[in-house]
Amino acid sequence: MTTKPLAGQTALVTGASRGIGAASALALGAAGAHVILTARTAGGLEQVEEAIHAAGGSATIAPMDLTENESISRLAAAVSERWTALDMLLLNAASLGTLSAVTAIDFKEFAKVLTLNVTAQAAILAAFDPMLRKATQARVIGVTSSVGRIPRAYWGMYGASKAAFDNLLLSYGEEVRHISGIRTAILDPGATRTKMRARAFPGEDAQTVKPPEVVAERIAALMIAGFAPGHFERVG
Repeated sequence: MTTKPLAGQTALVTGASRGIGAASALALGAAGAHVILTARTAGGLEQVEEAIHAAGGSATIAPMDLTENESISRLAAAVSERWTALDMLLLNAASLGTLSAVTAIDFKEFAKVLTLNVTAQAAILAAFDPMLRKATQARVIGVTSSVGRIPRAYWGMYGASKAAFDNLLLSYGEEVRHISGIRTAILDPGATRTKMRARAFPGEDAQTVKPPEVVAERIAALMIAGFAPGHFERVG
């Protein structure tokens, strides 16, 4: 049995400079995938790339702001020049925004949150759809939040964006499931030790929640084993 079940496969991970994205990139790299890392923070991406290489894996970094005009199309063009197919896509990048009552939402900030959490995700799917279709069995996993399904006071901005994201990704999955090998899934990481959670729960002891590596292990396992169309699960 091979120790590198994802050898010869390519994965794109967004929000890969820290937290769940970084841990997942490391896990996919350890399983043999070549991992394309993207996030706004070049320094963080370089550290993750170095860690993957140090563990015997391979990776390529692509620092960029996914909300900037043409950034996603440029990324897709660059990736398609080097690789024919994209086997795995982890849609992890997201913005929390300010927690506030719905009646107090700053609509300029809301627009920015929706741009990254929803519009940019649609653009990624559109840009990489041709490469995903060329893979034998492409897997797309979107990282969500429970507030996208269960409304919570003061979380309306982020929750609405995640509800839209979930629907968007699963709708795409329904559109391609009978005409390609693409499968989509939604994963709710649950309480996880990330900077986003620290912002949302500033008084919480970070050591009381699981590290991102636990979520990354599950993501890697799903990428290796595959999953049914429209799969959903919560970690922990």
